[in-house]
Amino acid sequence: MELRALSFIDVLQPQLAGFLQTVAQGLLPLGRQSAVIVEIAPGIAINALTDIALKRTRVAVGMQIVERAYGLVELHDFDQGEVRAAAAAVLAELGVTEADRLAPRVLSREIITGVDGQQSAMINRMRHGEMLASGQTLYTLEVAPAGYAALAANEAEKRADVNLLEVVTFGAVGRVWLGGDEEEIREAAAAIDDTLAALTGRTQEVR
Repeated sequence: MELRALSFIDVLQPQLAGFLQTVAQGLLPLGRQSAVIVEIAPGIAINALTDIALKRTRVAVGMQIVERAYGLVELHDFDQGEVRAAAAAVLAELGVTEADRLAPRVLSREIITGVDGQQSAMINRMRHGEMLASGQTLYTLEVAPAGYAALAANEAEKRADVNLLEVVTFGAVGRVWLGGDEEEIREAAAAIDDTLAALTGRTQEVR
């Protein structure tokens, strides 16, 4: 098994927690809880890691996603120590350390000001979070591995007054859409840049 992503969320922010509640199929995370997201390859092997974490700690599982190539699990609890213990159990099962994860690689980052009403309407039809109003500023991010997208969104929400439109945490790439006033979006973008730059790990091959 290859460890692709491992990221801690110290305090789930209200919008991200609410967003996860719209897409998670397990025990729903709540605001102010801590969480960890683990992504591995091959995807089917995530079942064994979820089993280890749940048997050795008191965490709850919000998402377990199995794809052909990658698998992802999200675990959460109000006790950050339990969340970190779950991550430690997963790492021990894999026989690796946190440093063996892949460092994030930003594939695309855009800030679009003064969004036209037709485009905001299209985005609003696909989002699971807040809505984007005509004339607002749109931020989009693509990052690999996908498991880092939730952490990026959470740190953006901490720093700036923005609307969380959509987050994709699984698959070949992770995606984040944010909306709001231009100044706030630029603050959120800076928070994401800082967060991803601080995550250490193995360098990814560029294909």
